[in-house]
Parts: sequence; structure tokens; C-alpha cells
Amino acid sequence: MREQVRAFASAAESALEAAPDEATAARLALELLASEDLFKHAVSVPGGDPVPVAALCDVRYELARSSGMLDVMFAMQGLGTCPLALGGSPDQCEGVLPGVLAGTDVAAFALTETEAGSDLSGVSTRAEATSGGWVLNGHKTFISNATLADVYTVLARTAGEPGDKEGLSMFLVRGDAPGIRVEGFEVMAPHPIGDVYFSDVELGAGALIGDEGAGMALALGTLGHFRTSVAAAACGMARRALDESLNHLRTRQQFGRPLSSFQGLRMDLAEMDTRLRAAELLVHEAAEAVGRGKTAVCEVARAKLFATETAGWICDRAVQHLGGLGVKRGQIVERLYREVRALRIYEGTSEVQKLILAKAALEDADS
Repeated sequence: MREQVRAFASAAESALEAAPDEATAARLALELLASEDLFKHAVSVPGGDPVPVAALCDVRYELARSSGMLDVMFAMQGLGTCPLALGGSPDQCEGVLPGVLAGTDVAAFALTETEAGSDLSGVSTRAEATSGGWVLNGHKTFISNATLADVYTVLARTAGEPGDKEGLSMFLVRGDAPGIRVEGFEVMAPHPIGDVYFSDVELGAGALIGDEGAGMALALGTLGHFRTSVAAAACGMARRALDESLNHLRTRQQFGRPLSSFQGLRMDLAEMDTRLRAAELLVHEAAEAVGRGKTAVCEVARAKLFATETAGWICDRAVQHLGGLGVKRGQIVERLYREVRALRIYEGTSEVQKLILAKAALEDADS
């Protein structure tokens, strides 16, 4: 499967790079991914077995190796619908999942707010119960696919106040519902993202996903399922950066000999190779542990922390190896350098992963 996805992504890379704008590239990525039936490796279907994390990681590794846009559009279809797979009703799933699997509908996962990022207890977006369902008000930010979404899974407060870990619920919200306003913004690398404002958005009783108050569990379950795959995507980007560096150092001549003959650059290559292999093994360990049904909090945190930090370092070294070409727009390593940076932030920052690991180490030492 890895070989098939690699061949597909490599063939799609140039077409996506030639797209005239971000929205066109995103829609094309959806179309191409659906044509290869790849969304089945990201979108879990209730009643069946969950999408194996190992397969999810394998696909993201190969997609990210060729195209950040392919990777993000693949991952978001799964991330945006995972709460449905975990707690959705048959009617909710039947109304959403077929279109998402076919790539005709775009999903978005709406958690983050200006005062609620790593700490989801800070969510202030509120859903008030009415006689016919719910009314949703609030503001979400840094929402991937915000500008394209046909459906959102939204974490909102149904009880308590911001700062309370209880009282959060998950809702299914159609992108064309009256009262929704979306404002896109640009980030370092091409990525459909933006702010979503909810102003008296009326939702039927059937919009609640799972039980009232179960939103935090659904959000954390979704993130727990996908976090390892972020590490896998980072490894895919790092592998491509290393490949580009190797090719350049072997062919570029300086002072009458190839750059690859210089000892200092060889030391770089050795360390890039070793760190990347360690990251890949940590991803494998985490995916295997999750696949066995283990909570695997530490395994996942190690993989996310080390793989994303390592990938950033490897992409940086690749830019350095290419010299002036490395910072020229249109060069692969320049694109990778921009694309890889966000992975150290989303779905749990490096600092949060360190806190998780330090807490576990201290608890082990006390026991």
C-alpha cells in the first residue's frame, strides 16, 4: 500500500503545485484522493472496525512526502468526522459519511478558540437548549477547511463556564446553516484555514453528537486517534527533505569536487539519517500500541514530540545544504521548510507533549 500511495502522490504533486490558488488545489486534492479510494484509510465507519492507526500513518507519511495539501485534505476528512464514528447516531453518519468518503463533501473539526487551544476547558462557544434543539453562538479560530467545509463537528459549552472541564458537548453543524460566517486567513504554507463565527445558529435536536456533556471525551478521543499520524506526516516530509539534500550534495560541485565529499556535510547526513530513523521507529511503536487497544499516551507523545521536532531540524539542514537555492520560492526544500513548521503546534504542541511525558516519568519514579 505504501508503494501505491507513494506513486499516486508523486504523480499528483506537479498538478497540485500548478493549481492557480489554494482553494483550487484543495478541491483538486479531494478529487484525486477520492479517485484512489484513499479516504477509507482516514474515515472510520460506525459499526465496523476503526481505521487502523498504522494504515493512517502509512498513508500520511507517503502523502506528506510529496504534498502538504494532499496530506491535510486527507487527514481533515478523518479528523472532522471522527466524533461521528465515536459517538454519532446512524442518521448523522448516514447523512455525512458517504459524501466525505466520496470527497464531494468537506469536513472540518472546530475546537480551537482564541482562549482555548491546548486547554480545551477554556471553550466559550455556547449551545443553549431550546424547545426544538439548540442555538449556537461563538467564535472558532485556526479551523482547517473552514473556508471549504460542508460540515463541522463543533465543540461547544452546554453547561458551566470557561475553565470548567465538564459541560462540553459536540455538535454536527452544516456549513450552509444561517448565522455562520467564515473568514479565511493565510498561514506560512498553503492550507485552507480560517475563523468561523456562529451567531444564533439554530440546530435541531439531532445535531448533538453522543450524549450531552460527552464533548471533551469525543474531542480527546479524536485527537488521540490522529495524533500519531501527525508524527508520521512529519517523517514523510523529513524523508523527502533528506532525499533532496542527498541529490543536491551528490551533484553540486564546489572547489572542484562534489559537496558530498566534504566531511562536515557528511556528518550532517549521518545525523539526519539517524534522527529520522529514530523518529520513524517511535511512530511505529506508537501506532502499534494504539492498534493493540492500549491508551498509549506516552508512546504517542514521544512520537509526536520527537518526529515533529526532528523533521523541522532535518528540513532546516536541507535548506542549508542547498544554500541560496534552499530559500528560493519553488524549491521543494523551501516548501517543506514552511509546511513542516505547523506540525510542532497543532494537535498538541511540543510543550504539551513534554508535560505529558514529564508527568508520567515523575509518577513512575514515585511508584
